[in-house]
Amino acid sequence: MDTYLIMLALGVGAYVMKNVEQRQRIGLLSGYLRKYQLEKLMENLTEGYLRALGESDPQRSEPIWRMLVSTEQSVADQMGRLAADMAHMGEEQARVLRWPLAVPLATRWLPAATFDLRQLMAIHAKGFASAVHNTAGLGRKEQAYTLSAELFLFQHTCHWFCRSKAVASARLMARQKTAHAQVLAAVSPQTRQAYTALVGAV
Repeated sequence: MDTYLIMLALGVGAYVMKNVEQRQRIGLLSGYLRKYQLEKLMENLTEGYLRALGESDPQRSEPIWRMLVSTEQSVADQMGRLAADMAHMGEEQARVLRWPLAVPLATRWLPAATFDLRQLMAIHAKGFASAVHNTAGLGRKEQAYTLSAELFLFQHTCHWFCRSKAVASARLMARQKTAHAQVLAAVSPQTRQAYTALVGAV
């Protein structure tokens, strides 16, 4: 019975500590994001892509594509500013555990098992901006698919930082009907290479 009570107490303590850490991370990230309109802009962009891709007549889709250009640039600008802001985050605060599940205090005591959120945000900002400038010379539809994947991967990172990799991947699947590996395969080769070099294999 004593062993059972000890294990129960440890389990409850770990659960409480995990929730406290996650609330702190949510508050920290929200503090950076509230300066921007990224969530609304990304929603408008995603909806616009669906409308444009759903049109079979180029004369009907072209005005939509033109309208989305300014939104794409706004997202790129704001992601760049966000990454610059977050570059000033403390080193310990920026650690993200590579493991699938959240483990209390692991980012503090096991830094080798983490990656740096500041570096990953810079990768996201650079990847989205490069896709907006279309340095790969993609067709408009292919560019939209790449930009969508860049956005989904950015959102996955935000959820990973706040919760865990497993939760982030589950939310990605629930909201976008897409697996993390599929999104990573759809971003630009430059983003994928930099992402996997920092985070590790999916």
